[in-house]
Amino acid sequence: MSQKSLAEISIPVRHFAIQLSATRRGARLARLLAERQLDEWGEAYDAAAQVVAELASNAVLHGRVQGRDFRLTLRLHADRTLRIEVTDARGDRIPRLAESAAHDAEAGRGLRIVSAYAHRWGVVEAPAHGKTVWAELALEDRDLAGCAV
Repeated sequence: MSQKSLAEISIPVRHFAIQLSATRRGARLARLLAERQLDEWGEAYDAAAQVVAELASNAVLHGRVQGRDFRLTLRLHADRTLRIEVTDARGDRIPRLAESAAHDAEAGRGLRIVSAYAHRWGVVEAPAHGKTVWAELALEDRDLAGCAV
């Protein structure tokens, strides 16, 4: 494979990014904006919306620093792999998959949900002592009526 074809594979076909307030309202808005953006791109968004909701919620609950926002980024690649990234200000708080959450626990299941929907996920350092939690998932095909198949 030539260097040019490798570059073509890794460059996203579509890109969306937005800075949001690190509040519960900002987390809800992240999910709604992701749904709207994927719908505009003609893609099914149910699984992606769940992942965005969990990552944005974690950014607000565990990655918040007073006066700093979080960033949502969506990258859709030609092979229809969607990369979701949420960047927050707390690089010192690295998310870990909990051993197990009690059946009736109110917390501890978020990354299990991400792991269930995503083919893979991880964490990388971000500028200014932050971190980016990312997840990649293959999008479902949609029929002509716009419903997931």
